[in-house]
Amino acid sequence: MHVDILVVMPLVALLFGILILILPRLLNYLVAIYLILIGLTGLFPHLFTTTIAT
Repeated sequence: MHVDILVVMPLVALLFGILILILPRLLNYLVAIYLILIGLTGLFPHLFTTTIAT
């Protein structure tokens, strides 16, 4: 199964937005987690992609 990071990021943003509306105190943690994930995908893109050798 191939999951593209470009598909996952909007879903994560939507989920975080809903959680922030429900629990505003989570804003700091959610933004921090989101920024860490974006930083990791930028620094190490090969960790988040899979190649299947045939």
